[in-house]
Amino acid sequence: MPITTKHMHTRMNQRGIDRAMVELALTHGRCEQDKYVFDRREVDRRLEELDRERGLLLKVRDKGGVVVVSEDDRLITAYGRRQ
Repeated sequence: MPITTKHMHTRMNQRGIDRAMVELALTHGRCEQDKYVFDRREVDRRLEELDRERGLLLKVRDKGGVVVVSEDDRLITAYGRRQ
């Protein structure tokens, strides 16, 4: 994370914004000139992505994991890793 000023620390404390929230805004927010905006629309979009990823992870877990075999930048085969 970039260097934070004393002013930034003061405002974060006053407004109940922690470092993890700032990192989320920097990572997932949209850049508007000199601001990173992580508003409800962006949060909802990110939550939808996480819901899709969670569903996919549950499918992979049901298979015991997934193995992908590759060679020389070619994907050869894939299989579930049931145990």
